[in-house]
Amino acid sequence: MTSPRRERADAARNRVKILTAAAGIVATHGVEGLSMAEVAAAAGVGVGTLYRRFGDRSGLAYALIDKREREFQTAFIEGPPPLGPGVEASARIRAFLHALTDRTVEQLDLLLMAETAAPLARFGGAYDGYHAHLSMLIAQARPGADAYVLADALLAPLAAPLLAHRLRGHGMTAERVKGGLDDLLAAFTTRAPDAP
Repeated sequence: MTSPRRERADAARNRVKILTAAAGIVATHGVEGLSMAEVAAAAGVGVGTLYRRFGDRSGLAYALIDKREREFQTAFIEGPPPLGPGVEASARIRAFLHALTDRTVEQLDLLLMAETAAPLARFGGAYDGYHAHLSMLIAQARPGADAYVLADALLAPLAAPLLAHRLRGHGMTAERVKGGLDDLLAAFTTRAPDAP
């Protein structure tokens, strides 16, 4: 009976060792230095253990992102306003987009690795949560609008590959991105006059 518990405890300890080693490598050498063999060696586990646990480098990147992502999701679901509940929908959308911009910039290299691992790697998981949250708020801010499509339009500029390209290749700032998102938000939350 104690054997399965002990295996789970060992697996949990290995996970902590692996993530600590991976975070140390990223802090010292950047994401480019994150190789499965080096992480396994630094954590004192076999490479096979690493692959079974995380699949590949992008799985490891997602695991490194996970803690920050959970904190962000808690903040926009139940945290204080304006990011959390308690203010009008348009204020929450703006706060969400600004916070997501900062959150993406904060871990841009890891998100870039994770989002480009496969053709549709960006979608699912966190993206679906962001999309559902924005769709709900957009429907409140502008009843009758296609909230589903508008949510994608607001999330598109925050794709890690595009954001990295704009910030690094074109000298754009996170503040400029936020300003552009504010303009998009203003354009669709401003109600057009009723047609005659």
